[in-house]
Amino acid sequence: MARFTGPIDLHLHSNHSDGTEAPAEVMRQAHAYGVRTAALTDHDTTSGWAEAAEAASDLGMTFVPGMELSAKHGWRSVHMLAYLVDPSDAALLAECARIRDDRIGRAERIVRNIARDFDLHWDHVLAQTTGDATVGRPHIADALIAQGIVRDRTEAFEGILHPRTGYYEPHYAPDPFTAIELILGAGGVPVMAHPATVSRDHMLPVAVIDELVDAGLAGLEIGHRENTERGKKALQKIADRRDLIVTGSSDYHGAGKPNRPGENTTTDAALARIVERATGNAPSFP
Repeated sequence: MARFTGPIDLHLHSNHSDGTEAPAEVMRQAHAYGVRTAALTDHDTTSGWAEAAEAASDLGMTFVPGMELSAKHGWRSVHMLAYLVDPSDAALLAECARIRDDRIGRAERIVRNIARDFDLHWDHVLAQTTGDATVGRPHIADALIAQGIVRDRTEAFEGILHPRTGYYEPHYAPDPFTAIELILGAGGVPVMAHPATVSRDHMLPVAVIDELVDAGLAGLEIGHRENTERGKKALQKIADRRDLIVTGSSDYHGAGKPNRPGENTTTDAALARIVERATGNAPSFP
């Protein structure tokens, strides 16, 4: 069994999606907080891997390639952490491109809706993005902050960007069964991100989670600040019953969220199980 240098944090974001820092800076921040094995898991893209891996190596850290793949089950948002996928897999690349393209159209629709009542325009949102970052609601939130309309992302998401306000627009995402199939097809290991958060409309029914496990779901991210205590207990029962991999992570976004690297961590044994199952990629050791 491979051994990894801890602490291990398997869920961090850069400005290649909705984080606020470059991939190298994410690794530097993780190192500063004591993390020694880290995964970059930007939404629907692997574009930050090379920079993050180089920075991790320079810092003497182990880098775990990852991604957070968007999915939906009915009206519920379901995010699948995809570890150690082959970044050149054609089916996964095509689906990620479709998700990102629709996110841009959706973001433009939301901005048009908001512009009816507030001084916000598309150029304001673009000013908050970097390179080929996947444009999403966090960038709209940052534009609202820059325009002085809200104080922070929390206020934006609890107010203007909340579905109840009428500015919200849906976006395309595959169902979680398709997401799992794509991750497995790319040689990766699917772990459901923050499965029991109040803000994401509570956890999926246990019967659905069991079906996802039957379809190839490998693990559950139970150690996460947004999971409820009741939800964590329910998830742990499922994990014990189905022998699932249990992870804990920070979901770090830089200045975009209060989450800090290493606030929840994954065990050496759990990461070893992920690596043993993967065929598409492998960690980069220093």
